[in-house]
Amino acid sequence: MKKFLFVAFGALAVWGQTPAATLEFEVASVRPSAPPSVQNSVNIGLRLDGSQARIVSFTFKDYVAMAYRVKAYQISGPDWAGTDRFDLNAKLPAGATSDQIPEMLQALLTDRFGLKFHREKKELPVYALVIGKPPLKLKEVPSSPGDDGPPTTNVAASGSSAGVSVDLGHGSSYTFANNKFDAKKITSDQLATILERYLDRPIVNLTELKGKYDVTLEVTPEDYQAMLIRVAISAGLVLPPEVLRLVDGNTFASLMDALQQAGLKLDARKAPLDFLVIDQARKSPTDN
Repeated sequence: MKKFLFVAFGALAVWGQTPAATLEFEVASVRPSAPPSVQNSVNIGLRLDGSQARIVSFTFKDYVAMAYRVKAYQISGPDWAGTDRFDLNAKLPAGATSDQIPEMLQALLTDRFGLKFHREKKELPVYALVIGKPPLKLKEVPSSPGDDGPPTTNVAASGSSAGVSVDLGHGSSYTFANNKFDAKKITSDQLATILERYLDRPIVNLTELKGKYDVTLEVTPEDYQAMLIRVAISAGLVLPPEVLRLVDGNTFASLMDALQQAGLKLDARKAPLDFLVIDQARKSPTDN
């Protein structure tokens, strides 16, 4: 089964795992995104309608992550790469599929932004998502028609100080609002990828769980506030120092307790991770 993941804030997309032959968009327009209508909010999305692709409000890091099939935290580059947002309107060439979009993005990033990078490995603190004390209390959701179909191509996410809402497609979604994380029909890989946006380090999924689950995790108001600040930082929002200080020293104890009650555990450890280091990129793309 091919995969498509979309996670709000630092929007991450992981497409088919087998790279296709290098292709270019037939036509592509890249423009700076319009400012959000509500201050300190983010609305992002991707829509694929036939041969027309539209991506709204992705940061440069988001595009690089999608193009090279890595997570946003695995990209090191200039500050603007994680804050400046761009809209893409593109037409796929005849016969192309959504699995080939990453290769087309690679060509676009090189042509329009002059992207140059190298790869290196770094050892970093991570959380390992593991099975805790039995029994596992997650509610597994039965498979339904379409689960193994084509990758989802229409997704959307929004977030502000009132909370976060993400539609992952195929009936999968999550909200984080009112001191509660409520996810429907997500995999353990998706759970790890989502939660790391709200914490202080990457999460490596070591559960080996294969199903899809409904997950509800309740946290304290203090941890809820700190987690929203963390996800805003991941989204590239510029926050004042007095707000950033609210996350200093936070251990997210209530989230750890909620995971433990569900039969899961986040185990702090160190691990070597692959990084893509941006050596050169233009802050403004060349003319379309």
